[in-house]
Amino acid sequence: MSLTLIDNERGVRAARRFVLAVDLDGVVADFMKGLRPIAAEWLGAPLEALTEEVTYGFPEWKLDRCGGYDALHRFAVKQRGLFKSLPPVAGAPAALRRLSARNIRIRIITHRLYIPWFHQEAVQQTIEWLEHHAIPYWDLCFMRDKAAVGADLYVEDSPDNIETLRGEGHETIIVVNSTNRHLPPPRANSWEDVEQLVLAALARWQSRE
Repeated sequence: MSLTLIDNERGVRAARRFVLAVDLDGVVADFMKGLRPIAAEWLGAPLEALTEEVTYGFPEWKLDRCGGYDALHRFAVKQRGLFKSLPPVAGAPAALRRLSARNIRIRIITHRLYIPWFHQEAVQQTIEWLEHHAIPYWDLCFMRDKAAVGADLYVEDSPDNIETLRGEGHETIIVVNSTNRHLPPPRANSWEDVEQLVLAALARWQSRE
């Protein structure tokens, strides 16, 4: 017997949809590619001096000499419009459109509000970017505790978030980068991989429902 919910907007009963929670930076938006040239400008350093093989917080870029990561982040968002200028990760927008067409409810969950006093810019730039790249979503959540909003499957790249989600029993696909290569599968090296893993999880969920 399938679970049914009341759709408050239409006032009709509807079957519950599979919820896919998708992180934004490093998963759908290519955060590294967008931030790296801004960091080079901030530091007054040549682009090639900033390695792409980084760990969380970019300590390899020696940001402390110019105020640390938070100062760079604020400059990148407020002065350079980082969140509306990031390139999408290859294949991500089209894959999400295909998944949405299969009646999957896409829930974007991002922790972009962790630095105070520029939440308006961060939210506006995020929405503009999603619209510009025609990325489908039903829910847009700005929060640190991603498990709190609930989903049937998560797509994530942050090692801390992956370990927390899995530790709480949430199935999580890793989008592989230099910060998370030590973590066990399921792992995706491309959005083609992500799409196949999501469809497999959807099939398992449908068989249970």
